[in-house]
Amino acid sequence: MTPSPSSFSSEEGRPSDRHLLLSVVIIGRNEGERLRRCIESVRSMRSDGFDLELLYVDSGSSDGSVAAAEQLGARTIALQSSRPTAAMGRNAGWRAAQGSIVLFLDGDTVLHPDFVADSLAEFQAPEIAVVWGHRRELRPEDSVYNRALDLDWIYRPGLLVFCGGDALFRRDVLAQSGGFDETLIAGEEPELCQRIDALGHRILHVDRRMTGHDLAILSWSQYWKRAVRTGHAYAEVSERFRGSGRPFWEDEARRNRNRVLALLGMVAAGCIASAALASLWPALAVVGVLLLLALRSAWKARWKSRSLAALLLYGVHSHLQQLPIYRGQLQYKWNRRRGKRAPLMEYKQP
Repeated sequence: MTPSPSSFSSEEGRPSDRHLLLSVVIIGRNEGERLRRCIESVRSMRSDGFDLELLYVDSGSSDGSVAAAEQLGARTIALQSSRPTAAMGRNAGWRAAQGSIVLFLDGDTVLHPDFVADSLAEFQAPEIAVVWGHRRELRPEDSVYNRALDLDWIYRPGLLVFCGGDALFRRDVLAQSGGFDETLIAGEEPELCQRIDALGHRILHVDRRMTGHDLAILSWSQYWKRAVRTGHAYAEVSERFRGSGRPFWEDEARRNRNRVLALLGMVAAGCIASAALASLWPALAVVGVLLLLALRSAWKARWKSRSLAALLLYGVHSHLQQLPIYRGQLQYKWNRRRGKRAPLMEYKQP
């Protein structure tokens, strides 16, 4: 018989008569009503078998987020930094927390009411250090960007070597690993998961609804900035593990570079051929190849959605995002050569 979540010890995860204390750490910056909605979803979740501690870590908001969180019963921590990062906020939260299990949430998410209660039993396996489920967009219909990026959150369940920003962590493993790298402006969760995995612990992705997310990308400039940040993360995190015997994101960074060079080379060749032959056919042939590539990506992702429109948008996005991602890689390398660190890359409107 599988023990209930309430049978875990607050220190080691072993059986005990005491209730487990769950610490929920929400991080945010100028989330406004989104933050209120997030806190209310935590307050209304099913919490049989455990007690709740709620902390909100603010990264320099100017919209009254700290006061709003306090009114809703959260213990608040206001970061004082010229370069606050998500990693810094999460570290401040779990280090101030008292619970043996820590749930990290971004302030623009809504927690599914059953996720925690249904997922705590996964920690009965002593090797499991992180448990996370499905994050999906709350309003994919608001823009083509939201619709395409919604499918980016979908991964097959099982043991993985990464997690997203919303996840359950054993607090003792956070302490053992040293927590998140506060110098990273993106990619801090996968980077931490690599170190956790190296310590012999495991990250479990469960086939269970976890959070709804408010991406709120309504313009091309927001889409571009978010993808540039992804490229920056690929470059910086892969560099951290280069030569360590445990390479991470090196293949992704290399594939991104090769795909961009191939795409740009193909477009350039088509334009040159059209100009030389005084014909549109070479350029149209390139467009046809690009469309076929997008259709191929949509077909490979068909397990993620039954919506043809969403899959077609995702297919286009899979290739279109390669350009800003590579820009992010180049930007990181250029800054590193000059001995500079990139500022925060915020793509969302307050």
